[in-house]
Amino acid sequence: MATKENDQIIKENNCETKMGLPCVLEAFTSIFSTGSISNKCCGELVVLGKVCHSVLVKRTLENPVFNDLNPATIIAKSIQTWNNCLALIDSPSPSA
Repeated sequence: MATKENDQIIKENNCETKMGLPCVLEAFTSIFSTGSISNKCCGELVVLGKVCHSVLVKRTLENPVFNDLNPATIIAKSIQTWNNCLALIDSPSPSA
């Protein structure tokens, strides 16, 4: 049920085309594992936008591979990564 909704949001917002693979992997590692995200990738994450960021994290959590992870912890790390990037980028211009 939620997967369809997430896929629709991802498609409508072109979420999967806004970040380069190296930065996707960096963001993923900083949220789902341990690692940090570079300034360059923070910039890409902010351009990606909060809606895409949130829905991509949620969709990843729906994958059975990640069943052993605590969703609350991942969501918290996702928000922390987003906030850290926002602070780093300071005041990003809204994406057109």
